[in-house]
Amino acid sequence: MSALNKGKHIVSEIDGVRCTIIETGITESRMLFLKDLLSFNHFEVKTAEEKKEAEDTPAKYTLGVTDILFNPVIAVYERSLKTHDGCRVSAPYWNQYTTVCNPKYWRVIKR
Repeated sequence: MSALNKGKHIVSEIDGVRCTIIETGITESRMLFLKDLLSFNHFEVKTAEEKKEAEDTPAKYTLGVTDILFNPVIAVYERSLKTHDGCRVSAPYWNQYTTVCNPKYWRVIKR
C-alpha cells in the first residue's frame, strides 16, 4: 500500500533498529526506487524481506527509515524531497505514475 494513501505513522523494528515504516508488501523494483530516492535525500533506509506464503510467489519487502519523525505524506506534499535532477518530488512521481516532476498540481489552459 502506498504511503500516501494512509495517514498513520507506523514505527516498527527492522534489523533491530526502530524505523518509520514507509511501505509494506512492496515489490523489489518499488523498494529499490524508494530506497534510492530516500537515500539521496539523506535518510538511512532499512529493508526487510517479508515471509513468502508460497515458494513460487515473488518476494515482498518492507521499507523504513531510521528517522522516526519522518512522515512521507508530509514530506511529499510539503515538497521537501528532491530527485537526482534537483526537482521536487510530487505525489505522482512518488507513486511512480510519472517520471517527470511537474511542479503544478493543476492544468494551465492558455486562452
